[in-house]
Amino acid sequence: METPDLAAANRDKIAALFPACIKEAEDEEWNLVKKIDFDLLRAELWDQSTVEWLEERYRLDWPWKKRSILKANTPITKTLRPVKEDSVDWDTTWNLYIEWDNFEVLKILQESYLGKIKMIYIDPPYNTGNDFVYNDNFVESSEDFKERTEQNEDWYKMVKNTDSNGRFHSDWLSMMYERLKIARDLLTDDWCIFISIDENEFLNLWQLCNTIFWEKNLVECFVYDKKAAAKGVPPINMVVGVHEYIFCYAKNFNQFKFIWIPRSKKDFANPDNDPRWLWRNTNIKSTTSEKKYRITDPITWNVFEDTRAFSEQELNKMIKENRILFPKSVDWQVRAKEF
Repeated sequence: METPDLAAANRDKIAALFPACIKEAEDEEWNLVKKIDFDLLRAELWDQSTVEWLEERYRLDWPWKKRSILKANTPITKTLRPVKEDSVDWDTTWNLYIEWDNFEVLKILQESYLGKIKMIYIDPPYNTGNDFVYNDNFVESSEDFKERTEQNEDWYKMVKNTDSNGRFHSDWLSMMYERLKIARDLLTDDWCIFISIDENEFLNLWQLCNTIFWEKNLVECFVYDKKAAAKGVPPINMVVGVHEYIFCYAKNFNQFKFIWIPRSKKDFANPDNDPRWLWRNTNIKSTTSEKKYRITDPITWNVFEDTRAFSEQELNKMIKENRILFPKSVDWQVRAKEF
């Protein structure tokens, strides 16, 4: 029987009061553990006399970051071998499907594709507490390792990254840094990388990408609607997340641009010879607002009252610009031109 760990209990109490003062660090055996940053704690307590201020700088740091930098730059002695019996149109295909640890594959691709890849899309583990991150320790037997790490049979190089792991964010950041660093080197100067993520590591990924690709090369953070509405049993906090995110970074923003694709002319026409060219008839009735207001046809003086997708001020401006289509009858809907 083991007595209670009072020191751990005290750390938990401090973490509850001052969560910013808890950091991930290495112990004497190189294990990552949660420790108290006493300088920050003294600052929180406004103890100016005893605070030992360290050199401060704006950057993203985590335990084992230096190891990740070294690992990303260390050569490997491996190669890829074709599996022709499982391939289709081997002599003529332009496609490659590679199945292996993606870090090692990215390393190998550098030999032939350094600075030649136009676009990369990554859908990494979101680090929800049930995801897996890649492990580097294979000293023990494979069976013991599988049992100890609850390993998935198919992906034997992955270990579960639960939030009880002291390296919860550090492991994820290390795994992502190593792969994104190499991915950047594979890109051509005029193209970009897309990375999917949810809110669990959103901020860390943003800072990590700013470190690797530079903040000035952020093209956009796209919001993706993963579902149209909340379904099923609501969470405890009664807030249902319906969004995920896709970061887009260019290797060199000054050389990057999206390929312009002409808009389809289907359903567009110009029956009134509008000098602004083709347009189509679109609905302006609001499906969310219950507030109704009136607008007047400047030719017939017919008055139309309904909910609108635009404000009254915007609609009056659109009327002056000949962008509003008034029907003959007040019982019909007012529509708008979409160019």
